[in-house]
Amino acid sequence: MGRWRALRLEMLADSPLAFLQTLADAAARPHADFAARIAGTSTGHRSAQFVAEADGRFVGHAGGQAAPGQPGLTIVSTVYITPAWRGSGLLAALIAEVAAWSRAAGRPELLLEVVVGNDHAVRAYERLGFVDTGVRVAHPTVPVLRELQMRRAA
Repeated sequence: MGRWRALRLEMLADSPLAFLQTLADAAARPHADFAARIAGTSTGHRSAQFVAEADGRFVGHAGGQAAPGQPGLTIVSTVYITPAWRGSGLLAALIAEVAAWSRAAGRPELLLEVVVGNDHAVRAYERLGFVDTGVRVAHPTVPVLRELQMRRAA
């Protein structure tokens, strides 16, 4: 549990606009909350989380969940690679895990959202076959920001 909490705090400190929780909120939560979150969203048909481990610590994460009302679609979420592992192929491996899980669940398409202006992330996802749909939506916690939607086949 401590490894997941450590990665979650790292991701919130490193990329505060990318996730729906603040670092302060996550840091204030007891370990039991992290355990409950993992138990509630571990691998299953409707949602799954995948982590990458190196040297005894978690260094990457990607999650997926069935899109409400869209039976063939998985929403990719909570994607994070620790800085030392960026560019290592770990992102591709984690997205491949989410895609395989999505296909096995009968959902042949992936969707994710990226903050407009995060060109590094957009390029990384484009290299993995995601395409900008042209759809822009309000950021869920900072309404003045926009997010772009990207899709690809699972």
